[in-house]
Amino acid sequence: MTSSNLSLAERATQVLNTADGAEKTALSRRHAADWFAARAGTHAPIEIGTATPPLHPARPEHPELLSPRDVPKRKPGSPAGQIALLHAVAHIELNAVDLHWDIIARFSHIPMPMGYFDDWVKAADEESKHFNLLCDCLASLGSHYGALPAHTGMWRAAEDTAHDLMGRLAVVPMVLEARGLDVTPGMIKIFRQAKLPQVIEALEVIYSEEVSHVAYGSKWFHFLCGRENVDPKEVFHTLVRRYFHSTLKPPFNEEKRAEAGIPPDFYWPLTENLSAELKD
Repeated sequence: MTSSNLSLAERATQVLNTADGAEKTALSRRHAADWFAARAGTHAPIEIGTATPPLHPARPEHPELLSPRDVPKRKPGSPAGQIALLHAVAHIELNAVDLHWDIIARFSHIPMPMGYFDDWVKAADEESKHFNLLCDCLASLGSHYGALPAHTGMWRAAEDTAHDLMGRLAVVPMVLEARGLDVTPGMIKIFRQAKLPQVIEALEVIYSEEVSHVAYGSKWFHFLCGRENVDPKEVFHTLVRRYFHSTLKPPFNEEKRAEAGIPPDFYWPLTENLSAELKD
């Protein structure tokens, strides 16, 4: 079957089964371009379809994947630490490419508006761009993706929520990606002090576009809650406690979280201090 005959779910699975980062993101961007051309009527229509995505996406031989607690600590004040920080962010972005295609392929059997698929294809396309921007930054510093160990933490959330779309939306975009909104301004400050304009520019693009990815999660989480006539805040708290293996830790970027449709009463009750108080 040629690529032009593949359904969207099959295209998503094809990306998940591609190991090399450069090949994965090139395929991701090609499928995204085809999808939006089809939506605009300049390409043959693409069905949503169904597929059987892998439980784990294909990965290259390097980087070595370690448990999060076994990844060496970074000291971003040094050039080596700055490379390590960029490498870690590139790894997160590559995982995000797979997470956004996985939420299409794994849940394509659930009836959703076309806008749902538009949003996640767009997010996957942008994450692909982000990964390539960071690879360019690593190359400019004499390194490359795969040069350092990376952690397996992000994909655990995908495994845990493989049969729960609302859980996936709660934990991946609304917790993990929302955390990116909290920490990216600090990273930009580090690279501004290091006088690395290419890195600053890449992180600013990522920061501006990640708000939309968190917003997609909030939008479709609220959509499903409305369809099931349940309280979004209560369901969010229940799902995060079920699937997220930690507490949420401030400080929070409340402005950007609000812009993405996540109010403070969603995340503050899930912080360490308040969780401890609830147990007393």
